[in-house]
Amino acid sequence: MFTSLSTRFLSRAAAGSSGAAFRAGRLSSLSSSSSLHLSSLQQQFRLQRASFHASAICWEKLNVEGLAKKVNLEGKNVLVRVDLNVPLAKDEMTVTDDTRLRAIVPTAKFLLDHGANVILMSHFGRPKGEIIETGKNGRLNPVVKPLEELLGTSITKVDSTIGPEAEEAASKLGKGEVLLLENTRFYKGETKNDMELAEGMGKLADYFVMDAFGTAHRAHSSTAGVTQFVKESAAGFLLDKELKYLQGAVDNPKRPMMAIVGGAKVSTKIPVIESLLDKCDKILIGGGM
Repeated sequence: MFTSLSTRFLSRAAAGSSGAAFRAGRLSSLSSSSSLHLSSLQQQFRLQRASFHASAICWEKLNVEGLAKKVNLEGKNVLVRVDLNVPLAKDEMTVTDDTRLRAIVPTAKFLLDHGANVILMSHFGRPKGEIIETGKNGRLNPVVKPLEELLGTSITKVDSTIGPEAEEAASKLGKGEVLLLENTRFYKGETKNDMELAEGMGKLADYFVMDAFGTAHRAHSSTAGVTQFVKESAAGFLLDKELKYLQGAVDNPKRPMMAIVGGAKVSTKIPVIESLLDKCDKILIGGGM
């Protein structure tokens, strides 16, 4: 079996009372030299093992279908963490690849079909706590029109993620309406899992759905902290599907199995490589490493 495994997906850790929010342990900074070999990566990981605190993945989590069975979603605000981090053309307004936008449609439409008011929340690039008007680290304005076409409904966009403007817009949502919040990384506390920021996000909704698979390994305010300030949390269709796929690929693989580990952040790859050593027949390391 030839399996390409993006390592960010393998370092998911379950957190929160519902088991649907995900946190990842952290490693001390490690050298990102491209000359590192697997043996040296293993050695460094063993030295740093004590600082890694990721718990086991919770497969029996509540998904969005389970949420709809558990509670009545009609007229309720549901905050959905999605990944709208799409590439833009040189005009800094045209989306050149809408793959990530299309990926959120099943979850969003499911919630809308159940009468929920959907509040979308996402990061966009790496503005590092600064407000940037346009470009790959800027506002989420470029995704509004493409999303409206994909969802078949109008979208209200606000220029904040928390605070009076966002709270007012959320309170005015009618049945089956969609609200898009601003770039979560305009707030310095986002990447630090700031609880005050997370609480502000939680004020906007009754329930939280995590469907940003590519960022689910990060313990940020919009992915982990927010779950402490809503009634229930659940996994969206995208997250649920990918985790189930990885469970089968890793826990019960068809052999021979090869894993391809790529990316630039060596520190986040070491625990994954260590985990895969006993599961894979071969491991290929590429990308920025």
